[in-house]
This record gives sequence, structure tokens and C-alpha cells, in this order.
Amino acid sequence: MRIIVSGGGTGGHIYPAITIINTIREKCPEAEFLYVGTPHGLESDIVPKEGLPFATVDLQGFERHLTPRNLLRAGRAMAAVVKAAKIVRDFRPDAVIGTGGYVCGPVLMAASLKHIPTVVQEQNVLPGITNKILSRFVSRIAVGSEAAKPYFPAEKTVYTGNPIRRAVMEANREEGAKAFGFDPAKKTVLISGGSRGARAINRAMVGVLVKAAKNPEVQMLHATGAKEYDDVMSRLKEAGLAELPEHLKVVPYLYNMPQAQAMADLAVFRAGATGLSELTARGIPSILVPYPYAAENHQEFNARALEKAGAAKVILNRELTAETLGAALDELLADGEGLRKMAEASKQLGRPEAADEIAEMVLELAQGR
Repeated sequence: MRIIVSGGGTGGHIYPAITIINTIREKCPEAEFLYVGTPHGLESDIVPKEGLPFATVDLQGFERHLTPRNLLRAGRAMAAVVKAAKIVRDFRPDAVIGTGGYVCGPVLMAASLKHIPTVVQEQNVLPGITNKILSRFVSRIAVGSEAAKPYFPAEKTVYTGNPIRRAVMEANREEGAKAFGFDPAKKTVLISGGSRGARAINRAMVGVLVKAAKNPEVQMLHATGAKEYDDVMSRLKEAGLAELPEHLKVVPYLYNMPQAQAMADLAVFRAGATGLSELTARGIPSILVPYPYAAENHQEFNARALEKAGAAKVILNRELTAETLGAALDELLADGEGLRKMAEASKQLGRPEAADEIAEMVLELAQGR
């Protein structure tokens, strides 16, 4: 069996794709894969390190108004369609999966026109334009949220949830607390703005951490992002917190995020679909600060869906300060019963079995050709 997987641009498209690949491999060890991405996106670094064959299509999204760059990109788009068709023709896949990003467009379209089974995996509550267009041609759409279903044809749309790494569910609280030198009996808050960090969250957290230094009963682990780390530490020093007490830890990056999540009672996150899927799979309540410049503001739609379900509190980027974030943390941490109900609501949204469902869907389509 031969399968093409395409997804690019951000980790939110790449890591779900890799999770799906690994899950299919468990069910069908003889399966062969080809990953198709762009030469400029994160996938060009991440995918080869996973030991996966990697092909590229040079494609970029269009700006929302007429510019000389759009003319150049239009030319690249036409060339990308031709190259994608050649990749599909040469590899001869039994199925093609797209997990998001502009690169999926020509790859899935080429496969659909050849009547090869195709699957789109849409992570967000508000789908992107590429997946909306592709939904008319592909065989199945696997959505990460119930709220995304109305945007797609009902007869071929399935709510599976978003695929998450097995390590997320395998880590336990005691193991996580030990890894970070924390007490597993104390309430713990995990703060992360994603792999690159979030400046707005980092700046607000400076004031929060200064105040939290006086309360050893609440532990905090704050991942700033590598480029933001020195700035955060400098600001903490200026605020009089040159050395952090044992119950507070600030790190540039979390290589062991599953362990950090395993010990968290509350999280402060952006609202990317993959991060939210991991939080809900573990039943972690959250304070969400949607990235305001995400395409079509999809992060706010993601965050509002969790808030509506009672699993999260939303603070918009423009409203985020040390005071608003600190007040939200104090309120939630002081209300044990309220936090427990939020955790239950979060868990009800979680779909830890999503990767298995998507893998079974792909295999069924491929074997039914």
C-alpha cells in the first residue's frame, strides 16, 4: 500500500500528519509513504528528520489584494499544479491525505481527478479556504470539531477529533512533576504560547510571576519560546525577581510537553487546534488567548468553542495584561469545584482515539479501490 500525505507551513499541520502516518504504520506495517510539502515551511526540516521520503511543491498563499508578488505566486501556483500531478502519477498512491496548508490543494486535487481516494483532515472550528474548496472533490473530510461539520458536505464529513501523539496520553502526573522538580500534590499551571512563544502572554506573565513568587502553594511552568526567553528573564530581573523560587520555572522551550501537560491543573495557551486537542484529551481546563492574526481569525473560533462548552475562559489579545491574566488565574485556582467542572467539560471534548479513527478511514478507502 502506498500513501501520500501532504501538510505544510506550521507544526499544527505537520505533527498531526506525522501522527496519522505512525498510526497507519502500526496497523499496516508494509505501507509506504511519501510526504509532500513546500521547500520553505517547517516540514522541510521536520519531515526528513522523521525518516520519511519527502517531495516538495513550491507554493505560497495569495495576498488579499493585487500586488506584483501575487503575479509571481500565480505563476508558482500553475507550476505547482503540474508538479503535484507528476508526483501523484509517479508515486501511484492508493490514498492521499491532506492535513492543511496551501500545498495540499494541488496534491489532493491531482489525486481526486485521478479517482484516487482522498481525505482532508481539518483541525480548526473555522475551516480555511483551501479545505473548503477541496471538500467538493475529496472522498472524506475528517473534522477536529463538531462545530466544523456545517462547513462541509454532510454525506462525507466525519467528526473524528484531531490526531494527537500517543505520548500525550501515556505520561502521568507523578512522572511529569518529577521531571520538572515540582510537587505533584500542589496545583500546577502550564503556560505556553506555542513553539515560537507569544509575546503578549510573555509580557503579561512577568507581572503574574512576580506576584506568584509569594504563593508557594501554586506551581507555574512557563515556556516562553526560544527567541523570547532572554527578554522575559531580563524583565523579571528588572521587576525584582532575579532568581525564581522553586515553585516557579521559566524555560525557553518544552521538549517534553506531554509530561508538562500530565501535571497541569490549568493551562494558559494560544488556541491552535493541535494544542487544544492535547489539552482536551487530558481534560485540562484552560485560559485561552487566541492569536489575533491567525488566518480568518480561526483561533478565536477555536477558543470560543471551548468556552461555550465550559472548558475554557477566553481573554482576547487586546485585553491581556498582567492584571487581567492574574485575576483570571486567581479566580479559577480559588474555585476547586469550578475548576473540576471545567476539567470534566474539557475531557468530554477530548478525542484521544482520533488518529486511530482517521487511520482506519484511510485504510478502508485505500483497500476499497
